[in-house]
Amino acid sequence: MDHRFNRRQFLRIGLAGLAGARLAGRGHAGQVSPSPRGMPQRPLGRTGHSASLFSLGGEATVERSGRRDDALAILHRALDLGVNYIDTSPTYGNTVSERHIGEVMAERRDEVFLATKTHDRSYDGTMRLFENSLERLQTDRLDLYQIHNVRTARDIERVFRPDGAIRALESLRDQKAIRFTGITGHRDPDVLRRGIEQYDFDCVLMALNAADTHHASFQKKVLPAAVEREMGIIAMKVPALGRILRPDGIRTMEEALGYVYSLPISTAIVGISTLQELEENVTITGNFQPYSEDTLTELAQRTAHYHEHASWFKYHW
Repeated sequence: MDHRFNRRQFLRIGLAGLAGARLAGRGHAGQVSPSPRGMPQRPLGRTGHSASLFSLGGEATVERSGRRDDALAILHRALDLGVNYIDTSPTYGNTVSERHIGEVMAERRDEVFLATKTHDRSYDGTMRLFENSLERLQTDRLDLYQIHNVRTARDIERVFRPDGAIRALESLRDQKAIRFTGITGHRDPDVLRRGIEQYDFDCVLMALNAADTHHASFQKKVLPAAVEREMGIIAMKVPALGRILRPDGIRTMEEALGYVYSLPISTAIVGISTLQELEENVTITGNFQPYSEDTLTELAQRTAHYHEHASWFKYHW
């Protein structure tokens, strides 16, 4: 089945608010396909990688000191279930996340599209962070290296200076130490959009959940621009540390994931606390059917009275 879409139609829908409702279940640059293990996959933009629709974020148990055995069990089981994209950062657990992931990468590196980040805005600082990340992750290469958490215009200015982090990413790509470049943000969509307009990043990681459209909306302001650029689009903050889940709002993880999966994203990264939680999320993903526009509108409306609580990262980070 051809899952290509009319980009002009998407931009019209996206700017109206609930972007991509008619594109539910579709990769924004190609076809949806199952992995050999049954996990739905979507194209990760122009990278050539088909990403598992559900992917693993390196937070929650994976970043916890003293939880090594639990973290490794989650990581191994995720790969066994068809997860092929893992995202982390040296800031997660003060490098604990990268160390735990590295233990698994030592055995199973070729099964994973591996992404981490630099929170330093300079060339020298980014190069140091990169070398340390490689050592902790027990690998000689990264698939995606991302500018982490751009929040202000000042962040963007520093990144693009002659001695800024972008020059480090370009150098690492030229050396084939990384394959692709990315940028992330969850506070100010205008800043993140400026970043992807100023530079041809391969991927963008942004906050997306059912409460997003009520304030500083990444869905409205960044998602259409990322689709237009055929970027790999990674969603985060889907359950918002569980804050989006409540009886008078988004009631289940199935609704939380279904809302975001119904947008034209490549994959959604979620931090996992237990093996049971992992299994449940993978099952939800395997059973996902696209939500209608009416359903998306209704889910978003359900969050109106607590959207600040479910999007706290836009206010306090």
